Amino acid sequence: MQPTVLIAFATKHGSTRDVATEVAGRLSAHGIVTYTCPAVDVHSLEGYDGVVVGSAIYTGRLHAEARDFLHRFRGELATCPLAVFAIGPRTLADEDVTGSRRQLDAALTKEPKLHPFATAVFGGVFDPAQHRFPFNRMPASDVRDWAAIRAWANEVARRFTAVEAAA
Repeated sequence: MQPTVLIAFATKHGSTRDVATEVAGRLSAHGIVTYTCPAVDVHSLEGYDGVVVGSAIYTGRLHAEARDFLHRFRGELATCPLAVFAIGPRTLADEDVTGSRRQLDAALTKEPKLHPFATAVFGGVFDPAQHRFPFNRMPASDVRDWAAIRAWANEVARRFTAVEAAA
């Protein structure tokens, strides 16, 4: 039987949705039935064999809708396969990625019952046209590493199918 996985995401400007869509495509290529939707629109986890949560990182924190999702469903998420990704660093410099990793880890620590089998931090997008002064003076960037995103999604897919096969 094919596993069914929810991919819930929280985004402000859409780049996390783009990554969630790519993850869904990779999981689907492995025979997993996927449903992708904003975290705020999820009202139940019934019928899902696993969950992927994606969030943007803003000002040092996961998006509020992702934090709320993890808290609201902490009981169910503690008992099902869970993977989490975050996007946010404006560069792929080690210190930026490490800082975002700390922010993701800190958010997950606030929900101690959750134990994702996979986590990842990917580079983010910055469009100065979507911001006010002085941020609208900063250079645009898109440092999403699509090869790394696909590789992570492929590994997550293998883990979800292994869990389903074991069940």
